[in-house]
Amino acid sequence: MRRNRNTSLDTVVTDFLLLGLAHPPNLRTFLFLVFFLIYILTQLGNLLILLTVWADPKLHARPMYILLGVLSFLDMWLSSVIVPRIILNFTPASKVIAFGGCAAQLYFFHFLGSTQCFLYTLMAYDRYLAICQPLRYPVLMNGKLCTILVAGAWVAGSIHGSIQAILTFRLPYCGPKEVDYFFCDIPAVLRLACADTTVNELVTFVDIGVVAASCFMLILLSYANIVHAILKIRTADGRKRAFSTCGSHLTVVTVYYVPCIFIYLRAGSKSPFDGAVAVFYTVVTPLLNPLIYILRNQEVKSALKRLRAGRRDVDGEK
Repeated sequence: MRRNRNTSLDTVVTDFLLLGLAHPPNLRTFLFLVFFLIYILTQLGNLLILLTVWADPKLHARPMYILLGVLSFLDMWLSSVIVPRIILNFTPASKVIAFGGCAAQLYFFHFLGSTQCFLYTLMAYDRYLAICQPLRYPVLMNGKLCTILVAGAWVAGSIHGSIQAILTFRLPYCGPKEVDYFFCDIPAVLRLACADTTVNELVTFVDIGVVAASCFMLILLSYANIVHAILKIRTADGRKRAFSTCGSHLTVVTVYYVPCIFIYLRAGSKSPFDGAVAVFYTVVTPLLNPLIYILRNQEVKSALKRLRAGRRDVDGEK
């Protein structure tokens, strides 16, 4: 049970002050440039993945790359929800965010983040079917079913985000209004509530922590079966290709899920490491995704080469 004392319930908070990331004043310009560069590279890298999947007929007809394109789209929006506010923290601009703006940021973060969580699970399931049941794969995972599953992930993510936003902002907030965090997230906002937050913390633990942990375990189970199947492949080249494709996804999953579980299974924590961990999965992971898939996935690299070759042919004809 948590309740802010020394405040009057007659006072209604209409906005919040995001305190942002703690940093030495002399590094403000440097950090501004670092996060600005990360944001630009994140958008460009994920846009490159999107355009590659869309433009290459060999990729956009395959469920795996449809899912990868959706992941890149999610990363672009997730980064846009969080990073501009971090960048603002390193400028003289006001750090105030309206009550409604705070609620919207929390909703979209959990909407996009949970959709991404479900999408990673679908990607693992897709790889499981492709490697462990290759003969039945075209039947079990086709374009139509993939579209339905992706739509289901979006709907489930939207419901999740709505539940978290409604439960968080139905509570009274009567001051203080300084959010000791770099964006409006559940643990930081709940600490400002002038009411009992036990139910909210329980829902956060179950709806976020347990669901994320369950999805992570399903992914690990899928990959345990995948590794077992890969080891049965007789040719070294076949094993290498399978490991390359699955290794990219497993790397991305690990850098996303582990920090999320660390944060949300410890909703009441005030550890100084929470902010650094949150930066990793909100800022760094959307940047790493396109880098990992471009550098480690041979089919994406081949598609990029085909696109460059096609572009040179067009330029030559002109």
